[in-house]
Amino acid sequence: MTGSFVVLLIILAAVSLVAIVGTVVLVIRDGRGKVPVEKSDRPWTAGNLPSVPYSLIRF
Repeated sequence: MTGSFVVLLIILAAVSLVAIVGTVVLVIRDGRGKVPVEKSDRPWTAGNLPSVPYSLIRF
């Protein structure tokens, strides 16, 4: 192996290590995929009109 190839491999390994550590830090900071709490109050209605679009209502 030539010296420049070894240096390139070391730089590539360092960048990969920084990317992996950064990813782990961001996942831990994000709360490991916590879902938002569900609203406890009922959605408002105005007659027959729903408070959310019909495309979001799950029957």
